[in-house]
Amino acid sequence: MDDVTVIFDQIPIKHDLASHLMLLGIVQGFFLAFVIFLRAKRKSAINLFGWSLLVQCLVFLDVYLCYTGLIKYIIHFNDSTEFLVLLITPTLYFFLYTLLERKPITLKRHWPHFVLPFLYAVSQVNYYLSPVQVKINAYLGAYHRNLGFLEVPGDMDYSYHHIKDQFRWLVLVSFAFYLILSLLLVLKTRKRGWTSSKHIKVDKYIFSRNTVIFFFVLMLSLFLIYLNYDDDSGDHIIGIMQTVTIFITSFFMLSESRFFEKSWIADKYETLANNAIQFESIEGFVMASQYYSNQDISLKKVADELGTNGNTVSKLINSETGTNFNDYINQKRIALAQERLLDDEFKHLTVEAVGQSVGFKSKSAFYNAFKKYTGQSPSAFMKQKRG
Repeated sequence: MDDVTVIFDQIPIKHDLASHLMLLGIVQGFFLAFVIFLRAKRKSAINLFGWSLLVQCLVFLDVYLCYTGLIKYIIHFNDSTEFLVLLITPTLYFFLYTLLERKPITLKRHWPHFVLPFLYAVSQVNYYLSPVQVKINAYLGAYHRNLGFLEVPGDMDYSYHHIKDQFRWLVLVSFAFYLILSLLLVLKTRKRGWTSSKHIKVDKYIFSRNTVIFFFVLMLSLFLIYLNYDDDSGDHIIGIMQTVTIFITSFFMLSESRFFEKSWIADKYETLANNAIQFESIEGFVMASQYYSNQDISLKKVADELGTNGNTVSKLINSETGTNFNDYINQKRIALAQERLLDDEFKHLTVEAVGQSVGFKSKSAFYNAFKKYTGQSPSAFMKQKRG
């Protein structure tokens, strides 16, 4: 243990601009995750975003400790978050999937996404259980090779290195795979005819698209860093990028907050905070069995089914989407109409019949709504998509 003490004494504690920026992002990230867990429903998309933030913060806390040298005080935890790195992209994808598809993530259905992180963690069991000298040497090899290395027991099994040496490429493959999946999700949403609510600064489609762009930029940055830096010496650059991303996310969350709306202090909105019904309940109800395609749907009927009043439903829809009830329903009808106009199962129907099948009572109402939300007529839409 004398050798360990000597080595520890030689490891410098480094605090510079890079370390300060990383710490700032980590603290802010943990705070955002805490707020999300406190306010969001357990199975909601935003809750999954909170888990993604938590995973990222744990990973970059490890990076911060290694970069500054503070890891020497908890050296047993060195490289303990590597398997979490392989969870960053799946958790971000889960967030986008739940946000855009409105479907929950379940272990029974989505367990394959956890296979790679799990197998990697299993492959590193020998390292996790290895003597402290091995973990010190791993840290020295990444950050302070000039300090030399410690002797380790001769019977030490280093077979875990076969996988550990490929870790960087596993990360890049994971990023590339989930970048493709996320891009396909966004394109699918765009194809359905997503219409931005004009009263919302950044809607779900734009936010998702920007997340995919972030995916790509981060993957490209990782590739360049891996090419130019040995071991973990470039990880602090990724940590700084993470800080920038955390604060951009914080700005988005604050700018979209109702705290800054004049209506937040108006009496007619005060009942919203204490009302048991949430927007997700409205969304789930109208989406169930495509209830929005019923021609006789009305604000009163939806409110009655949900056990509340029309005023509350109207306010929740306006607060969440920036549109009124009719626009909210018609946007969903047009998105369904776009699918049916291109679906061979409905090719025997006329355009007018398709409009009626999604809830419009007249041809003119369907045509007017279609052009309002897509900028073109149904016929022009079919001609463009079918070439």
